[in-house]
Amino acid sequence: MDRSTKVFVVVLLLLVATEFQGAVQVAFARDCRSDSKKFVGLCMSDTNCASVCLTERFTGGKCDGILKHCVCTKDC
Repeated sequence: MDRSTKVFVVVLLLLVATEFQGAVQVAFARDCRSDSKKFVGLCMSDTNCASVCLTERFTGGKCDGILKHCVCTKDC
């Protein structure tokens, strides 16, 4: 390979590496979890759980555990 091709490859690799660095930073965001205070009964639908969690000022929720209770989530 000639010199200009090598320089092009190095610059391209640097650009790709910096793009992946941004994605890695997002992956390290933590979720805070808390049992829902308003959800009543067995949690059978993640959608219903998330809807109740929105009324509790969380950003989402999922059914969790053997007893299927609603757990609300938000970014810490």
